[in-house]
Amino acid sequence: MPLPEASVLPDTAGGTVMRTSADPSPGRAGRISLAATRIHPLTLILLLALALALRLPLAFWPNTIHPDEIFQYLEPAWRTLGHDGIVTWEWRYGIRGWFLPTLMAGPVALGDWMAPDGSGAFVVPRLAAALASLSIVISAWLFGARVSRLHAIVAAFVAAIWFEIVMFAPHTLSESLATALIVPAALLLTDRPSRMRLLAGGALLAFAFVCRFQYAPATAVLVVGVCWRDWRNLIPTIAGGIIALLLAAVIDLAHGAVPFGWLVANIEQNLLHDRAAEFGVSPMITYLSSFWITWSVAIVLLIAAIWRGWRHAPLLLAMALTDILFHSLIAHKEYRFIFLSVVLLMILAALGSSDWVQSLRARRAWRPWALPAAAGGWALLSVALAGASEPMRDHWMRGIGAARLAAALRGDPQLCGLALYNVPFHLLPGRERLTGPAPLYAVQPADPLAKQRMPAAVRSASPAFNRILVRADSVAELPPDYSRRDCDAVGNATACIYARAGTCDATPAAVPFAMNDVLGRLNY
Repeated sequence: MPLPEASVLPDTAGGTVMRTSADPSPGRAGRISLAATRIHPLTLILLLALALALRLPLAFWPNTIHPDEIFQYLEPAWRTLGHDGIVTWEWRYGIRGWFLPTLMAGPVALGDWMAPDGSGAFVVPRLAAALASLSIVISAWLFGARVSRLHAIVAAFVAAIWFEIVMFAPHTLSESLATALIVPAALLLTDRPSRMRLLAGGALLAFAFVCRFQYAPATAVLVVGVCWRDWRNLIPTIAGGIIALLLAAVIDLAHGAVPFGWLVANIEQNLLHDRAAEFGVSPMITYLSSFWITWSVAIVLLIAAIWRGWRHAPLLLAMALTDILFHSLIAHKEYRFIFLSVVLLMILAALGSSDWVQSLRARRAWRPWALPAAAGGWALLSVALAGASEPMRDHWMRGIGAARLAAALRGDPQLCGLALYNVPFHLLPGRERLTGPAPLYAVQPADPLAKQRMPAAVRSASPAFNRILVRADSVAELPPDYSRRDCDAVGNATACIYARAGTCDATPAAVPFAMNDVLGRLNY
């Protein structure tokens, strides 16, 4: 069989790209072979170093975008290591799988060994999540490399520095971790699919499904788009997915859970009982409004870049729009839910802006400056938008006050028991960072055992703890032998640490106010 005729095409960044006559045209599925792009790896290494320089310090910044990163993943991981932890309603009802907590148990254990004061078990998993997010940068580079060296550089640079991608990178949330799996899966499945690439891509998509099954519609669009012309591609893709799902099932079994019983329970609680709606409902246009709030007037430029770049990776646009549409149909909405869409749209915008840079480089006067100007523009836009909106500023600072109070409590050598008085537990950074091995109690106004007699309840249980974390507007209800230590913002209120002298002696009156017993009564 004769070999297809080869031709050498100019690369607008100064190199060349080899393409055979059998290759599909640029911008369509299958594109230029990755092996044919002559791109020095040093550039990618430098971009990865830039991405790490932005992400790793944020792993030590103690903000929390959402309580789920603590109580749905790190706290259960801590419990798998044999420690006590806070058990939320999601785990009591069994709507969470054990895959992510098991995955994080190693970093949690390593962090606790390195810094056994609660901080290590928080920081090391965040470092691991930040490293995992580099898959987005590498994938963006390779998506761009299918077009030209210039597209590879710009796409990877944008993925490395864009504020939303950077902000979410160190957070142990299912959205960011699933996205770190889906983007490389999309790369593998759309790049001249071979059996091994399809197998690996299917496995990554299945792992992403276990992390966040709500991304299934978007990934289904990807699989259909890859396989609709050649359904034989579906066999290795499904085979890879089955292997990954079997591993997830084994993990569930190892924890004594019915494999994928969490999926059935999740659908039952949120679809049939509207449990998620209890946390707020929003209209269908919420995500479109969120883009306007987050990107401000820059949305016009970004939409233009996305429109210009989608032809280079049309399946990415189809996935992003499907994900936004699906989540718009769900009553409870949070911006983090569509993180996958944000990442895919930014990769497309980067590819589109690369086309503009190519046009500028065609002019002799602009050739040396086009790429630096584009990179500078992306960097300035990212920095400007990172703190421009109230939601973004809140994301950067959420949980900082609670982390300071937790550090003060955890570092208190006299603490032998802590009570939360009218302070929501989900605004705090987990049991280990609050009290370590010391008992944790809660006296909450919604608790039937404490309602309308909270001062009496805390007085009767007081011998079991010598520190109270209390809302500032409830201080007058504390026993008189407590004095104020530190105060800071917790959520939208101020909370203070109050302490009394002496040791702790658990009494029958305190037993009902153990944290997990209170959460069980409150169904939290």
